[in-house]
Amino acid sequence: MKNITLAIDETLLDEVRIVAAKKGTTVNAMVRDYLTSIASLEDRRDRARRRIRELAEKSTAEVGPVTWKREDLYDR
Repeated sequence: MKNITLAIDETLLDEVRIVAAKKGTTVNAMVRDYLTSIASLEDRRDRARRRIRELAEKSTAEVGPVTWKREDLYDR
């Protein structure tokens, strides 16, 4: 595991330490969990995009001709 150094406002760090203590964890663990969730979210997005592309390529759906005007859609 690698170590990193962060520059953070002292007041903010004090506040986050209090939050961490209330949760029974550490600031380090909270940062690690947050970064892990970001990486996981990006991975899920990438997989979802790939899956959508796969489904679109396999799709046999056809789009017919446009038989309406934009103005008609908003006519009330």
